[in-house]
Amino acid sequence: MASTVLSLALSIGLATPAADAATYSNGTATSSFNVTLTLQPNCAITANPLAFGTNGVLSAALNQQTTLSVTCTNTTPYNVGLDAGQVAGSTVSSRLMAGTATGNTSTTVGFQLYQDAGHTTIWGNTQGTDTVAGTGSGTAQSFTVYGQVPTQTTPKPDTYQTTVTATVYF
Repeated sequence: MASTVLSLALSIGLATPAADAATYSNGTATSSFNVTLTLQPNCAITANPLAFGTNGVLSAALNQQTTLSVTCTNTTPYNVGLDAGQVAGSTVSSRLMAGTATGNTSTTVGFQLYQDAGHTTIWGNTQGTDTVAGTGSGTAQSFTVYGQVPTQTTPKPDTYQTTVTATVYF
């Protein structure tokens, strides 16, 4: 039994104590490392819907506006373009919305998108011709899109629509 107690005492005494945080005063050595980030030119674009509302007869122009937001890295030059939309026969100079009801999808309503409130400069998708240019600031930059449904022969009642794609070129 004495050997058991002695063995137990030895095993307790031989346990390694937890290491204490030490303070050293023999000198220092250092090493440096680089921290890097490479930013390349980049842009993002978001667009809000354009709704002309509800109307009866298209005997007067309907004007509405919406906004686009472009965020590009600082000093990155860019152009913003708007395509003709997805309706067959639609062009940048003659945009179309099509009816959505069954049997009426080939019926269209003309509309246009402009860069200015005076409706004089069409907003298209050809860089250097009818796009809007800018330079990135690193934060969001907002652009107004001016839409107009001109006076025209009123087609049958329906909801007319298209999807226009906004593109930022950088």
